[in-house]
Amino acid sequence: MKTRLSKLKSITKQVRPKYNPKNIDYGIVHIGIGAFHKAHQAAITDEVIEKNGGDWKIIGVSLRSERAKNELAPQNGLYTLLIKDNSNVKAKVIASISKVLCSAENSEEVIEVLVSPKTKIVSLTVTEKAYGLKSKGYGCDLNHPSVSLDLDNFDQPHGVLGILVKALSIRMKKDILPFTVLCCDNLPNNGKLVGEGVIDFAKNIDPVLSNWIRKNTAFPSTMVDRITPAPTQITLSEAKKIIGFVDLGAVETEPFYQWIIEDNFPLGRPRWEQAGAIFTDNVLPYEKMKLRMLNGAHSMMAYTGFHSGHKYVHNVMSDEYLKVLIERHMNAASKTLDNISSIDYNKYANSLIERFNNKALKHETLQIAMDGSQKIPQRILFPLEDALKAKINYRPFTFAIAAWLRHISGSTHDCDNYIIKDPLAEKLSKLKFTSNPEQLSNELFNLGLLKPTLFKEHLVWKDIFSILQEMLSRPMKDVICSEIK
Repeated sequence: MKTRLSKLKSITKQVRPKYNPKNIDYGIVHIGIGAFHKAHQAAITDEVIEKNGGDWKIIGVSLRSERAKNELAPQNGLYTLLIKDNSNVKAKVIASISKVLCSAENSEEVIEVLVSPKTKIVSLTVTEKAYGLKSKGYGCDLNHPSVSLDLDNFDQPHGVLGILVKALSIRMKKDILPFTVLCCDNLPNNGKLVGEGVIDFAKNIDPVLSNWIRKNTAFPSTMVDRITPAPTQITLSEAKKIIGFVDLGAVETEPFYQWIIEDNFPLGRPRWEQAGAIFTDNVLPYEKMKLRMLNGAHSMMAYTGFHSGHKYVHNVMSDEYLKVLIERHMNAASKTLDNISSIDYNKYANSLIERFNNKALKHETLQIAMDGSQKIPQRILFPLEDALKAKINYRPFTFAIAAWLRHISGSTHDCDNYIIKDPLAEKLSKLKFTSNPEQLSNELFNLGLLKPTLFKEHLVWKDIFSILQEMLSRPMKDVICSEIK
């Protein structure tokens, strides 16, 4: 049996980092360590440390699962990044992660590193559902399980907002300047959203603390992009073959990545721009572009593709009818965007098509379909609303919403059995999918998934309902074929 990856000296120079990680201290704590963080922020930071040095290694934190710790702790934080482009595979061992903690196992240790003056940035990839933010407006959702629990047990918080506020409260008491909070999740205006959530949570603890956070803490917005499937046994086998050691933390990704960042870091930051990050005063246009064209198309193809019998994204792209549908969706989404001087939306759409065609990445449609209730508003509903206001073609968005509703209906009349993975799964299962359009829109509105402006557009919901009934009574493939002809 081959030895577990834990040291660099036995690894070929071609794949090992060009610095000694023992000589670098941490400056970043990342909450929500997973495949995407390892393929994106950690890999980019690793490249910057190679070029510039600096104490910018990362302490990873998982909120509940010990999996990340069990994978990386025996490996001293080392893992293999496999960069795949169809038949080409490049490997690099990443050394930017200092160690991994699990909050559920030892929340005190997590708070301790967050309070440390060494920690200058706290970045996050915890998914949209984990924050506990209001579905409308700004602030924290007092009914969210982790928010309500942490407000009642503030001395031992386990949710995102509770952990951040607890650490900031101690830093205030000790007269330590606050760390920068860097949200890297797919949320529109993510810096402001998370910032107001943190401030609102703190207000429920101590108004003085809340004011201190508002005055002193930076919450820059970001846009992140790199297609990163969940690692499989194949991923681990390929890593072992290349590096010669067992690596349970290996991840695979595509060559392309993008990181747009609002430049607001009072305590300093790595020089991420040297690894391709773009710093700007306004992230929002890039964010909307990615959410609506990439993520929106991803969601649409996940629901239509899975129910057409396609397991992976590249399988979807081999379906000539679905490819037309995806191109249509991207084109419609681009019409809802403001101009960005440096971006040609047609070229951007073509680059997305090329990335989706990457056969080396086994990105499952069912994985992309997860947590739709948290993703659909910003990916589909918001551009639908803008299309209605501009009086332009909104059919691609109503079709996508119908496909999502078909998915959460649980119908398997033309597909294999599947489990609906969504934080609102129980409530969504009670929706009456075949009643009438007004009742269905009412039920979605009551769940907080519709804005009042959309709720009033009954013609839109009649359109959605009509498409949904077709999807519930006919094979998805037939509905798609009829749609594009």
